[in-house]
Amino acid sequence: MPPYHRIASLKTPQALRSYVQRSSIPLLFDDDPPPSGSSALAQRIEVDGVRVGNRFCILPMEGWDGTRDGQASDLTIRRWRHFGKSGAKLIWGGEAVAVRPEARANPNQLLISPENQRSIAALREQLVAEHRERFGSNADSDLFIGLQLTHSGRFARPEVWNRPEPIAAYNHPVLDARFPDGVRVMPDEDIDRLVDVFVDAARMAYDCGYQFVDIKQCHGYFGHELLGARTRPGRYGGLLEHRWRFLRRIIEGVKAVVPGLIVGVRLSVFDTIPYRKGEDGVGVPAADVTARSVGFSVVDERTMDVVAALEDSRATLAMLASLGVRWICTTAGSPYYNPHLQRPAFFQPLDGYEPPEDPLLSVSRQIDATARLKAMFPQLVFVGSGYSYLQEWLPNVAEYAVREGLTDFVGLGRMALSYPDLPADVLSGKKLRRQAICRTFSDCTTGPRMGLVSGCYPLDPFYTARPEAEQVRNVRTHMLVDE
Repeated sequence: MPPYHRIASLKTPQALRSYVQRSSIPLLFDDDPPPSGSSALAQRIEVDGVRVGNRFCILPMEGWDGTRDGQASDLTIRRWRHFGKSGAKLIWGGEAVAVRPEARANPNQLLISPENQRSIAALREQLVAEHRERFGSNADSDLFIGLQLTHSGRFARPEVWNRPEPIAAYNHPVLDARFPDGVRVMPDEDIDRLVDVFVDAARMAYDCGYQFVDIKQCHGYFGHELLGARTRPGRYGGLLEHRWRFLRRIIEGVKAVVPGLIVGVRLSVFDTIPYRKGEDGVGVPAADVTARSVGFSVVDERTMDVVAALEDSRATLAMLASLGVRWICTTAGSPYYNPHLQRPAFFQPLDGYEPPEDPLLSVSRQIDATARLKAMFPQLVFVGSGYSYLQEWLPNVAEYAVREGLTDFVGLGRMALSYPDLPADVLSGKKLRRQAICRTFSDCTTGPRMGLVSGCYPLDPFYTARPEAEQVRNVRTHMLVDE
């Protein structure tokens, strides 16, 4: 196990503050909840006529639980209903929804198509119904709901969960070797057509009632990888202006075809070269230094100087602002090649490695990067990520971050699976339910890595009772024994 303190062992503000100071982790937080009615997290925000009722956001997650034709299952609907009762007023995409069949990251990923529109629309309707049932008949008047549109690119597995069918943006000096059957690089002409597919998907999302779409540019999927295609020849590679072409054309197309639809972008604002499991189980950078010649906002892993690495992201946000995009959700890296950066956790998933740094440092790095970009672009609305690892201290850090202008919204991912109504409890001043707090066991990732549906197997009684839970527990037990 890693030599870092478990968050749950830090029982008082003084203990947490002493630990982060001793560990040189720049994490700031409030000692106590604010008096009732004065919470920054409870404040509304209004932007260009869009009113959002508080500063909690539910981040998009893939449940691996749709039907084989890409429609929502009962498990998908249950998760979205939980989003509705969470109390969060911003739903950032809800789910990563593929724009065409070969773009799916797994055979059960949701797929937007004319045949599936009714099912995709029903997810939003179920979420709104649950929100109204818990918070009142007019509670959705300040609820802002989007749909995340994605192409999984290099990490596509559309037919069989353990059979990759990568469609890459360029040949990567390290990642290509992880696909023994090779990768196919999408030609310029196919990217031209993919732009039209995204625009058509956005139109369908609008017809389903979604107020915005997220054009996904993160976590190593196709849009994000294309932003880093510095060695790619042709119209979509090389200069940063060329690497923007795909994203620009989608945004311009959406604005022309669906002018009433708002566009947001979830962006991995910094990255590293790929990591792998070292001999001692701890993550180490890939040895091939040529990997530094590609990628988007890549941090030098020797110094981890994020400030220098944000240059690409700063330029990209300026471009997005010039196109009228104001809603930005920040994240980092990829769950496939540097999960400690993107999803800080104390326990590794099945395909992971022990964190090479204190996960609290990974959290603080995401918060700091978001804060720096917010200071540079105060006119943009930012949603920050990486907060679930904070566990009991999430409200304290979140309150400080929003009040001090480090971010506009605090995004919840894994926490929304184990404790969906945490926002409602925090905003109402209730004491947190410790037994529901995400402890970053990573079973919600291990399940899909085994071809199973994703859910909180340790803490959600619904998933604990499912037959898959025993399989996940057995894997967890073997992993701990091996360590």
